[in-house]
Formats: sequence, structure tokens, C-alpha cells
Amino acid sequence: MPFDETYFSSHAYQNVSFARFSQYWWSNRFYAILARRAGRGGGRLLEVGSGLGHLAARLEGHFETFAVDVNPWALVKSKAVATRTPLSLASAEALPFRDGVFEVVIIKHVVEHLPHPERAIAEAGRVLVPGGSLILSAPNLTSVARSWKKERWIGYRDPTHISLKEPAEWLDLLRTAGFRLRRVFSDGLWDAPYIPFVPKALQKLAFGAPGGLQAVTGVVFVPLRWGETMIVIARKEPLSDSQA
Repeated sequence: MPFDETYFSSHAYQNVSFARFSQYWWSNRFYAILARRAGRGGGRLLEVGSGLGHLAARLEGHFETFAVDVNPWALVKSKAVATRTPLSLASAEALPFRDGVFEVVIIKHVVEHLPHPERAIAEAGRVLVPGGSLILSAPNLTSVARSWKKERWIGYRDPTHISLKEPAEWLDLLRTAGFRLRRVFSDGLWDAPYIPFVPKALQKLAFGAPGGLQAVTGVVFVPLRWGETMIVIARKEPLSDSQA
């Protein structure tokens, strides 16, 4: 399935309102907080797989923002949202930038869609400055929700998820690409219902409370097992004297 208007209307963006305080709104707000903390000095930030541009737009006042996506339709839509962000049609596996030009790179729910995600991780390392930060997220195969829902788990419901991996595999790829792991955590259980015969609204409140509190406060505390998504904050290792 191509990443076009059909995809956006049938998967992650289905029935999503971009209005204030929607789940989509809070997600972008939370990732923006993570990005600002990771790049305290500002500088250049790249979002890889920028979708409709709302996260990049949130960061325009804090960084010199850049964004890439493989979806021409999404990039057209993004122009009206991320008005100060240069937008490029490009693959995560072949970024159109020089080495060492970004202080922060965000790859939010992209690597699971790629045939060679290790190339995207290596590319993120290439374009980051030494000491720069990477924020990466992907479906969390160690989530308790996966064991509950089995084939109905959200990570399996998108046919474009062609590179689902255990968190340990993703972390090994990051280390191999020269990253030092700083934080590994999750975003909570937000895909209710999880158990039968209990109203969905009640489950959303009960199961979603920890992730919701994390998103609202920006304080990271949800363990990996108790969320749908693995989120990693990593730092590119500085060059050694022999490499400089």
C-alpha cells in the first residue's frame, strides 16, 4: 500500500481530529518536549517521515527544522502546516543531506515500514553531529498488549509494518551505528479495548492513564512492557581522537 491519502485515512490518522487535545495533538506535543530536551541548544532538527507536518511545525520556534517524507501527497499537505520547514521528498534510507549537520533527528514510527531499517539508522547517525541526539520509536513487541491481543495487536494491523523487531534488536542496531542509549521507555496502553465485557471508554481511562499522564507532564516513566510503542533517546558517540 502506498503512503498516500488512502493510507492516512485508514491507519494511524483514521478518525483523528487535529483539534487541540486530541490523541494526535498530545502525541506531537510529547515528542516536541522530548526533542527540545534532547537539543537544548537549538540548532538544526530533522524529522524523518514527517507525515502531515504537525510535529515539525511545533518545533519551528525552537530549531531550524527540516523534514523528509516519501509521500508527495503528505508533503503538499505539510506546506500549509510547517510553513518555515524545508520539505524534501526522500527515503529514510538515503537522506539528501551532508554529514554531521543536525543536532537532533526524529524518526517516529518509520523504521517498521522500511525494508532495510538499519540503513535508516545509519543515515541518522551520518547526518547527526557528534553528540547529537536521535529520537526513534517503533511498535513494541514486548508490550503486554501484544500477548493479550495476539494477532489483533495494533502492530500487526498495519500491512506496511514489514520490519517488526524486538526492542533488543533495535537497540543492537543503534549501538552498531555508533549510538549510546540514554532512555528506553514506552508511551502507555492507548489501544483499548484490551479485555472483553468492559466498556471501551472505561478501559481507555484505566489503561491509558499512565501514558496520558506522561504525555501531559512530559515526565518519562512508563516502562517498556507497559506500552504499545518503544521510544528510544540515543546520542551519537563523539569521534575518538583516532577518528578525528
